[in-house]
Amino acid sequence: MSLINIIDLEFKNLQHAIASYLIESTDGPILIETGPHSTFPVLKQAIENHGFKIEDIQHVLLTHIHLDHAGAAWAFADHGANIYVHPFGARNLEDPSRLMASARQIYQDQMDSLWGEMKPIRREQLIETGHNEILKIGGLEIKSLHTPGHAKHHIAWQVEDNLFTGDVAGVKIGNGPVQPPCPPPDIQIEDWLESIALIRAQKAKRLYLTHFGYIEDIDVHLDQLTQMLETWSIFVYDKWQEGLSNEEIIPMFQTFTSTQLKDTGLNALQIEQYEAANPSWMSVAGLVRYWTKKTQS
Repeated sequence: MSLINIIDLEFKNLQHAIASYLIESTDGPILIETGPHSTFPVLKQAIENHGFKIEDIQHVLLTHIHLDHAGAAWAFADHGANIYVHPFGARNLEDPSRLMASARQIYQDQMDSLWGEMKPIRREQLIETGHNEILKIGGLEIKSLHTPGHAKHHIAWQVEDNLFTGDVAGVKIGNGPVQPPCPPPDIQIEDWLESIALIRAQKAKRLYLTHFGYIEDIDVHLDQLTQMLETWSIFVYDKWQEGLSNEEIIPMFQTFTSTQLKDTGLNALQIEQYEAANPSWMSVAGLVRYWTKKTQS
């Protein structure tokens, strides 16, 4: 079994909000997820603590191109790494200007502290991987599973009995419940449910979540994720049907989700970790967009 090192990127100075995974192979370390560029110094130090240098990493696998997963990919490409990504996401890494402009419009003066920079990656270093494609790197076979729902450009990576699921298997921190991160613009619940079924079919022994750590009781976890996805989507749908705006729904949804977390025994710091990994306002925006598109189609 390959050695998998969990790296806590200490996003917003919080533990267990965002992870990267360092897998040792005969062709040097393989990195799954880079996190945002704002946490690159933490990632760099952790890689060095494991006995490697940034330039030792020549293979970086991204589950999708959202900034909390892929924002620092360019820094590894600058040191010669190949970046493996869904075909739908490659162009935004080659030219991230639209992605960054959209994010800056949302985050404004918090943009730099939250996410940092995102620079272009040369096309020849972007390796687009197909569904069920097998990569052979450093003695390992790594399978690419296209898993839309959270994002249309989402991949889960299977390495032996381990499945690195990005956001499609949800957010779960410590002993807290699993949550479905639902940011705009790509939330598609029907696709997400199909992706959950695909994950079950792989019969993996562990799921590695970017937010955060690994899961071994996979069927229970995915059952809870499915139920929570339905609960959240119905909550937002009901408020949206009442004619409420996103701004009116967000505080109601925050109260709803924080109560769910409190009911499982989580304290204020643990709730803050969840909010950092999976902001409530983003799920409202994503689910309202989903229901708007669904009712118009």
